Amino acid sequence: MFRKSIRQKIVGIAAGLIILAVVTSLLSMVMAGRVGHLLGELTNRYIPAYAHLARVNVRSLERSLAMRRMMMAKMQGSAEDESYAAARKTFDQINPVITQEANAARKLIEAIIDDPSTPSDNAALGRIDDRIDNALNDLLVRLNTENQALLDELDAKDFAAARKTMLHAEALRDEFNARIEGIRADMLAQVGGSAKTVMAAQQRAIIVSAVVTAIAAVLGFVFAMLVGSGITRPVMRLLEGTREVEAGRLDGTITITTQDEIGQLSAAFNRMIETLRHNQRIRETFGRYINPRIAEGLLEQPAIAATEGQRRIMTVMFCDMKGFTTLSEGVTPRGLVKIMNLYLSTMSAPVHAHRGIIDKYIGDAIMAYWGAPFVEETEQTELAALAALDMIGHVAQLRKELPELLGVRAIPADCDIRIGIATGEALVGSIGSEFMMSYTVLGDTVNLASRLEGVNKVYGSRTLISEATAAACASAIELREIDRLVVVGQTQPQTVFEIMARKDELTPAQALLRQHYAEGLAAYRERRWDDAEQAFAAALAAAPGDGPSTALKARVAGLRQNPLAADWDGAWHLEHK
Repeated sequence: MFRKSIRQKIVGIAAGLIILAVVTSLLSMVMAGRVGHLLGELTNRYIPAYAHLARVNVRSLERSLAMRRMMMAKMQGSAEDESYAAARKTFDQINPVITQEANAARKLIEAIIDDPSTPSDNAALGRIDDRIDNALNDLLVRLNTENQALLDELDAKDFAAARKTMLHAEALRDEFNARIEGIRADMLAQVGGSAKTVMAAQQRAIIVSAVVTAIAAVLGFVFAMLVGSGITRPVMRLLEGTREVEAGRLDGTITITTQDEIGQLSAAFNRMIETLRHNQRIRETFGRYINPRIAEGLLEQPAIAATEGQRRIMTVMFCDMKGFTTLSEGVTPRGLVKIMNLYLSTMSAPVHAHRGIIDKYIGDAIMAYWGAPFVEETEQTELAALAALDMIGHVAQLRKELPELLGVRAIPADCDIRIGIATGEALVGSIGSEFMMSYTVLGDTVNLASRLEGVNKVYGSRTLISEATAAACASAIELREIDRLVVVGQTQPQTVFEIMARKDELTPAQALLRQHYAEGLAAYRERRWDDAEQAFAAALAAAPGDGPSTALKARVAGLRQNPLAADWDGAWHLEHK
């Protein structure tokens, strides 16, 4: 019942406002039409009539001037016959124009008098009409008579008589012009009166429209307040509850005070908040076991959860803790958990910061990856390399915090990390069974990254990346080619590189190390053992303790004594180690 009354009141308000709007529009149209009619009379009758009378004055002056030119031409002799003829032609043409202009003004004035639809001073207009008629039939006729006599005297060259006639004609002309001026002044007053009438009508139209609009606004406001007062408070409570949800506060509910549709909406809102609280608890709980970005992607893009998987170019990283076995010896289980949590938290932060996805923790190893749909394919290698640099930068912090965490003075000196990164095609998708699924990556690229992490042991390095990774991130990262090797499980040589620093941020010692190492690597591949050994020694002088230089220098020494060195193909097989 309440729902129906709300609908009726709202429809009533709308209908009332529509009616008032229609009435306002009709009144505005009627009054605008009235104003337009008055304005049309002013524009099409009053002003043109005044203009005709003004032109009568002008034409009269032009005719007088033409008469003077004719007289001057006659008095100057036959040489001025052409001037006389031109002035005479102008004189003859003006006379009918004066009558025509005056009659046109009379016609417009009579039209104003005959139109009962517009207010006008018909008595004053009638007097103006009579005065125009008298001027034409009296003064103008007499003036024309004098002018004709003057023309005859000029033709007879009786200049003395012509002068007298000219003086008499000019007096008549001045009297004619004076009368026309008086008529024009009265006509101008009528034009002004008509303009005031138009302005008054326009002002009345504005006032009426404003009053009707104000009435409509007041009535609309009153009706809206009457209807809105019953629903404003519950709607405001809904709004406040919505803002609380928007701010992430899901611990409140809305008090239901009515049984109408607003009350039903409030009940549905409370149920929604309860569902959101439940979902938030699920996300908070499982977000620590499943990467939140994967969870959000699975919720927002169900297509990525397809069990058949997709083949995409991905960049995979493996990170392991060097010296973990030594570090964990003699540590209680609780202490070991602290070590693991600190290490994994410290090394996971750069991965998250560079938009990587942590796939899993395998003991003290971290597996992460970059690629669609989480990052663009063009930026995945750079992000992975930057994450590796930051992870290496966190080693010093980790070495400082571990003793404090365990309550010891120092930790083993070989506590460090090893990172392997590879880029290539991998199978991406939800892998698992009907009981448990995992969104992960599989394939040779994953195996290669894992192998490269382990190969760091051979070279004494921290980070080794594949040739594809190096080619993709070379514009943003300073790299050092380490070696060509064949990892376990592969038959083709793989050129591997070490990440040294961000682009253009090499220290002088690093630059010198890379130069000497490259020289030694080139000599090593060309079997110039002495040159290779000298170059690697120079590299160690630039960076004492450099693992790859130490490893290659030792290898050169072994190959020099190896009788099978002549059959060596330039790539190092891991089975050799």
